[in-house]
Amino acid sequence: MEVRTISTEIIKPSSPTPSHLRVHKLSVLDQLTPDIYFSILLFYSGLAWKRTTKALQLSDHLKKSLSETLTHYYPFAGRVNDDDKSVNCDDSGAIFIEAQVTNKMSEILKQPQMDTLAQLCPRNVSNNTLTSQPNLAVQVNYFYCGGVAIAVCFRHVVADASAVANFIKNWAAIARGVSDHHITKNDIVFDCSSIFPPQELSGLLKSLFEKHCSTKEIVRKRFTFDVAKIAALRDKINEGSCNLDGPTRFEAVSTLILSAVIAAVKERDQSSTCPKYLAAFIPVNLRKRMNPPFPEQCIGNIYQATQITWPIEKTMSDYKCLAAKLKESIKMINDNYVRKLHEGGGYADLLRKEDNSINLIGTEVQSFAVSGWCRFPFYEADFGWGKPMWVSTTFRVDNNAILLDACDGQGIEAWVGLSKEDMEKFEQDPGIMTYASLNPSI
Repeated sequence: MEVRTISTEIIKPSSPTPSHLRVHKLSVLDQLTPDIYFSILLFYSGLAWKRTTKALQLSDHLKKSLSETLTHYYPFAGRVNDDDKSVNCDDSGAIFIEAQVTNKMSEILKQPQMDTLAQLCPRNVSNNTLTSQPNLAVQVNYFYCGGVAIAVCFRHVVADASAVANFIKNWAAIARGVSDHHITKNDIVFDCSSIFPPQELSGLLKSLFEKHCSTKEIVRKRFTFDVAKIAALRDKINEGSCNLDGPTRFEAVSTLILSAVIAAVKERDQSSTCPKYLAAFIPVNLRKRMNPPFPEQCIGNIYQATQITWPIEKTMSDYKCLAAKLKESIKMINDNYVRKLHEGGGYADLLRKEDNSINLIGTEVQSFAVSGWCRFPFYEADFGWGKPMWVSTTFRVDNNAILLDACDGQGIEAWVGLSKEDMEKFEQDPGIMTYASLNPSI
């Protein structure tokens, strides 16, 4: 596949950011987020937008509406300061790239591969020739068949997936001509640094991030779970239980994935070091869990990772115990728990202890994270020619699963990243083979 860049430019907010809003404080939750870029890809069929506009008009329309949207999301047009404690909202702008793709969109969507999808996203964003370290970059890809793929790339320290989804939704609404009265700066740029004040972390995150990364080659594959299979899995987990509060679809699929990861690690070649425990991390969106709730569409990294630890050698006769442990760990993330956890910088201290513990226990713990992006409004991004036919990501983190809504809004798609050895075992796991499909075409 050849992706040829047509143009690259900087898009600035349509109105200058007032001087009193020029500094946006980061929270410790932002500081503890890996300083990486991640992209969301939205695919639109050619027939949809060609009925309403031409390519040149489409680009101008997207640029103008992006500029208007950045007025409300002004930190996204700024740059993170060197102290990593704030954003300089100086209206430096976002990168906007137009590209031509030689292939038909249908070829890309036939059993899509992450390496191929990554070619549709902005590259070398941190050292672009026009600007350095932007918080936002957009690439609009035009396929010869008429299809369009919009890649929205963010610097993770300023936005989590929920913030990105709501940004795209609001950008699309402004592009459609919807009044922006429903967007208020207080709802978007919400200062939570008083609750989660920034701290001097002295490379702590980098140390932890590197230790949780694999030294082996990582393979990333896409697994889909349709609504019928998810229902069957939930019934299986709840079978014979008097618990009326059964697993959600996210909890059910996460349980299955974690179970398969545990089994894969347990079956590693004897020449490999087998960890004693799996430490599973699940980021939990805090916006609705705080009291009072944070604005649903506010920017930043408003999540708290919960953790469950499972002995690798523990026999797992069914999914019930793991599912119950997962549900309980998510349920405990509430306002009181989170405030106490962060009181007096306690959470950062806890992470420092974890960093020291990892130095002591070495390879005894295998980490794995499951991030749930389901119910985020990615599929509501109608720029005026209809909603996307498919949404995906190129988020690349080792030993990780990203769960997104399937096209129908009821199923789930999971991008799973594991070492080649573990992936071979994972995709042959009986549960995965029963409830999941390996990378079907869109």
